Amino acid sequence: MFQHNTYGDAMKEELLKKCENLDSPDIMSSCRVLLELAEKKKDEIPEEDQTYLEMAENLKPSDVSKVLELALKIRESGDIKDAELKNAASKLIRAIEMS
Repeated sequence: MFQHNTYGDAMKEELLKKCENLDSPDIMSSCRVLLELAEKKKDEIPEEDQTYLEMAENLKPSDVSKVLELALKIRESGDIKDAELKNAASKLIRAIEMS
């Protein structure tokens, strides 16, 4: 379903590293928004072990890297057409880039 990530492995690794000690209320809020939108569009995005709503409700700073990976997949996917979901993914990625 998801296409190959064209974001670049080096940039992705840098973003994931930024997530390690990240405890920003703004970023946590962006994660929740993305997860709540993903829950509404779960027919377009396959869920992992738990639902996106469960992830949003139990979100911890240590989960930010998982949400970032989801955001990167959403943003790069040609299969997902929902503009609101893609915008939420881009917003989260930019917030982490700027942290």
